[in-house]
Amino acid sequence: MEVFDTALEVIDLRSFSNLWYWIALAVLWSSVSHWSLGVPHDMIQRARREGGQALADVEDLVRINVSRLLGLVDSGALILVALIGFWLSVLTVLAFYYRIEFAQAVLLLLGPLVLVLWVSVREGRRIAAGANKGDALLRRLTVHRRILQVIGMTAIAVTAFYGTWQNISVSILY
Repeated sequence: MEVFDTALEVIDLRSFSNLWYWIALAVLWSSVSHWSLGVPHDMIQRARREGGQALADVEDLVRINVSRLLGLVDSGALILVALIGFWLSVLTVLAFYYRIEFAQAVLLLLGPLVLVLWVSVREGRRIAAGANKGDALLRRLTVHRRILQVIGMTAIAVTAFYGTWQNISVSILY
């Protein structure tokens, strides 16, 4: 039992004071902002510089990912909205009514991803409607990436402020 107790002392299991939570938050938003509609940012930059086959690759990848995303959303939108609404409601009640710190941490991780999903579906519909070739597509992907970065920066700031406040308030109580 001593090894387990030592591990628990070294690894704080509270969410906002756990280094692994902050690493997961950074990795999550780094990945979200790097992959714009399933296309890595370096491919977009290379397509902008070189054109030709690189641009064709980006167009193909966007076409595949957008049709896949819109197919999933169109075939199960009602179920998707119901499930997301249910789980966000459960997390919100657990986080703020029952004051469960783990639920607060998960809500601050997953809540903004709903906004990312909405922005991605909206952008996917715009691309499917016509802006799916050449420079217009690259512009749309760049703007989409910047929007995701703003959402990510805001989410990280809110999480950092809330996590700091939570850590301070917990340390004052004990």
